[in-house]
Amino acid sequence: MRASAFLYPWDVVGDPEAAARIADLGVRQVTLASAYHSTRALTPRHPRHRLVTAGYAAVLYPPDPSRWAGRDLVPYAAGEWAPGDAYGEAASALEAAGLDVHSWVVLAHNSRLGAEHPGTSVVNAYGDRYPWAPCVARPAVREYLVDLATEAAVRPGARGTELESCGWYGMAHLHAHDKIAGVTLGDAAQYLMSLCFCAVCRDGYADHGLDPDATAAAVRRALAPVWAAGGSTAAGWPAVRELLGADLADATLAWRARAARALLESAVAAVRAAAPPGFRVLLHADPAPYRTGPNPGVDPGHVLSVADGVVLPCTGGGAEAVLPPFAAQARGEAVLAANFTVVSGMGGSPATLAADAARARELGADQLRLYHAGLASDADLAAVRSALRALTATPA
Repeated sequence: MRASAFLYPWDVVGDPEAAARIADLGVRQVTLASAYHSTRALTPRHPRHRLVTAGYAAVLYPPDPSRWAGRDLVPYAAGEWAPGDAYGEAASALEAAGLDVHSWVVLAHNSRLGAEHPGTSVVNAYGDRYPWAPCVARPAVREYLVDLATEAAVRPGARGTELESCGWYGMAHLHAHDKIAGVTLGDAAQYLMSLCFCAVCRDGYADHGLDPDATAAAVRRALAPVWAAGGSTAAGWPAVRELLGADLADATLAWRARAARALLESAVAAVRAAAPPGFRVLLHADPAPYRTGPNPGVDPGHVLSVADGVVLPCTGGGAEAVLPPFAAQARGEAVLAANFTVVSGMGGSPATLAADAARARELGADQLRLYHAGLASDADLAAVRSALRALTATPA
C-alpha cells in the first residue's frame, strides 16, 4: 500500500535532516500543507524550535497578487511561522530526498475570515455565528474557496492534492480554551447545531418547500430536551430524523447537499483545469452526507464520479464504517486512502498500524495516510517504520 505522511512546511524548513528522516520511514509520498488553519504545533525534533504557533488561517506560499487584486475575500499570507515560500522550500527538500509531494489544502475552515467578514459565516438556529465555518452556500464564499483550492493545490512540482474541509463545517471545532463540554452533543444534535440560517441558506430552505423561521424554531424545539437533560449521545441519520422530524430533516439535508456538491464539483474542476496531466485530486470525506468538519459528509458514488479518490478517517476502528460505502462504488483507478493517526498522544496507535492497515486493505483501501509525521514522537515514528516494513513484506 502506498503510504503518505502529512507534514507542515515548518517541520522541514530549517531542519536539514527532516527530509531524509521522513524518507527513512518507508513512505513514498508526503502530503504537505500549502493552505492551513490556525494551529499550535509541537516540533519535537527541530533544531531551532519546539513549538510553532500559526496565528490564523493562511497560505504557506506567496499568493498571486493578480489573482486576488480588488477582491473582498482573499487568502492571508502566513506570518513568521511560515515566511516567504515555506511550502516551496519544504517541497524542494522533500523531492530531493526522493519523495513525491502532494499539496494539502484546507478550505472551509478559517476563523480570521469569519472575524473580518462576519457575513461569510454559518449562523445557527439561535442566531449565533460560527466564524471558523464559512457558509459554503454563499456564492462569494464558494468563488473564494474555488480559487483558493486552485492556487494552493497546483503548486510547482506537486503531483496531486488533497482537499480538506471541502464542504460544510459545523459547531464542532478545536477552539482555544473550549468551554462547550457541559452538555454532551452526539452527532444528531451536532447536526442541528450546525444547520445554517444565514440569508442564503434561508432562501435555500424556502426553495425546498420550508418556511425558514418555522424551520429554525423547529430546530430549537428539537434541541430543548437535549439542553434540559444535560445532553444526548444520539447518533446517525435516523436519530436526526427522530429529533427534527423525518420530512424536515430530509429537506434541510437536501439543501445542504446541493450547496456542498456545487463547491466540490467547482473546486475539483478548477484544480484539474489548472493542473498538469496526471495530477490527482483527492477529497477528505465521510460517507454520511450529514456530517460536517474536516472530513465533510458526501455521497460516495457522487464524489468518486467527480474526484480521483478520497482520504477517509480510520483511526479507532473507523475503517469498518467509512471504507465499505466507498469500496462499493470504487471503479478503475479510484484511490481509497485510509487515514490513521500515528501520534500516540493524539489518540493514535502506531503500535497497531500494521494490523490496522491490513484490515483497511481487506475493506478496500489501497493507500495509507499517516497523521502526522511532524507531530509524532521518535518512538511513534519508530513504530511507523516497523509497521511499513511489515506491510511491505506482506503480499496484498
